[in-house]
Amino acid sequence: MTEETLLDALDKMEKAVEHVQSQFTTVRTGRATPALVERLMVEYYGAMVPVQQLAGFQVPEARQLIVKPHDRASLGAIEKAIRDSDLGVNPSNDGVVIRLNFPPLTEERRKEFVKIVKNMAEDGRVAVRNIRRDARKHLEAAEKAGQLSANELERGEKDIERITHEHVELIDKAFGRKEQELLEV
Repeated sequence: MTEETLLDALDKMEKAVEHVQSQFTTVRTGRATPALVERLMVEYYGAMVPVQQLAGFQVPEARQLIVKPHDRASLGAIEKAIRDSDLGVNPSNDGVVIRLNFPPLTEERRKEFVKIVKNMAEDGRVAVRNIRRDARKHLEAAEKAGQLSANELERGEKDIERITHEHVELIDKAFGRKEQELLEV
């Protein structure tokens, strides 16, 4: 019973950490990266489709991203989706590919992005703590039902606490890397 709860909590915490890290990739640093546009939704023949299914990406320079649609008919729709996004980049279309030139970030904009990333990290920490709370409730309910002894409950709670600290630390390390990347000029 304890092991099952711990494994479930561990799995959920790992997913929470992965989610936070994937959110970090959507925040623009001074460099161009395909992760900035991969999740954009494009209206393609009446359906909303992620741009990564419609195009390939190249980064020829640190501040330039090239989006090459597999189907030229989708070029205009992809360009519109990029223009409507909150990237703050104006796409240039040459009929074959879309070029995105990313201007260098100002110091003020970098600090804004650090605040955004900090909020994402805090949301991740809260998610991990909520998973811990749910696992503890589950263990306490099992003890009340007579399925666990008091010692097993205590051991399980210590294990959950240890796992929680490890995952919060992973989020903190990822935040530190992203913050450093953002503040790097």
